[in-house]
Amino acid sequence: MVVRIRLARFGCRNRPFYRLMAADGRSPRDGKHLEVLGYYNPLPGKDGGKRMGLNFDRVKYWLSVGAQPSDPVERILFRAGILPPPPMLAMARKGGPRDRRPIDPMTGRPLDLEGVTVVDDPHPPESGDGAPNEEAA
Repeated sequence: MVVRIRLARFGCRNRPFYRLMAADGRSPRDGKHLEVLGYYNPLPGKDGGKRMGLNFDRVKYWLSVGAQPSDPVERILFRAGILPPPPMLAMARKGGPRDRRPIDPMTGRPLDLEGVTVVDDPHPPESGDGAPNEEAA
């Protein structure tokens, strides 16, 4: 039995509300579940933020026994600080080639790494003639 951690939709039309659930992978989205782990309200409240509540101990337990989070749950757990950032690639257009630049998980925008130097690089940057740069002190 594959256990998935996923969202079950509640609320009425145009006002979604989700519960974070541990469920058998074969059961339907809003069907039978094993345990309710939290909630997520994607609509902004009066303060402008999205509301989320998680039972951290139970989520960590289900992840430790091999439960697989769905993609939206993986993003929610990353924002809560439980999981590392999911790998994300930007799409140029639907069905088109993928943009291979890394994505900032908080904003969803591509990162610009042109001006960044790698500290762990064992080779110093080279000048145009192939010789290492000699900087005057």
